[in-house]
Amino acid sequence: MSATNFARQQRTPTTIDDWTRSDTYHNSFLLSEDPVQEATVKNNKDKGLPNIAVSAAQGKFLNLLAQSAGAKRILEVGTLGAYSTIWLARALPKDGSLVTLELDEHHAKVAKENLTNAGFADQVQVIVGLAAESLKTLSADPPFDFAFIDADKTGNATYFAEAKRLVRKGGVIIVDNVVRSARVSDPAYTDANVEGVRNLLKSIKGDSEVEATTIGTVGDKGYDGFLYAIRK
Repeated sequence: MSATNFARQQRTPTTIDDWTRSDTYHNSFLLSEDPVQEATVKNNKDKGLPNIAVSAAQGKFLNLLAQSAGAKRILEVGTLGAYSTIWLARALPKDGSLVTLELDEHHAKVAKENLTNAGFADQVQVIVGLAAESLKTLSADPPFDFAFIDADKTGNATYFAEAKRLVRKGGVIIVDNVVRSARVSDPAYTDANVEGVRNLLKSIKGDSEVEATTIGTVGDKGYDGFLYAIRK
């Protein structure tokens, strides 16, 4: 195929059906059967939790990122039903630990059920309450190696600032849902979630303590993206 034809093909519009098919295809080679996470998804659905967790491919990606960082202490902001928590906990060594913050008591209860079923009840601490307040109570001694932020987007800048305080130099901070179907870059959209992401980006611009980039993603969860930052 010529470079011109390849470039033309790359500009062909695609849809969520294409992205879902692609995820399913790649997952069939790269993800094994996962009865634990299947039980997590079922329990979350049965208990009425919203279907807003990361996808299986995204969960595996978080797992690989945490492994690559050699993470022994992980911070998560936004537990929901612990689907992403379990993916992250799987990256920990036996003496590792994870702290996850959740506002909703019902969500936290379901998350603890799922963590127990997955065998991580002793390694994962679920803290219930306002994340902005809970983060203030956490100590950076010892520091965290890895942080994943996936909570209300209006609090993104606050959560990121606290994660930066808590993560070691060279540690990683991931923030999910920062593209939002390209709405963040479109001035026509001014809803609270979009503004929350914009405030995060504004707070990072010129921050000499971090290096960061945004990676757009498509898949069975639609068009979105995550911010990847390293604490300097």
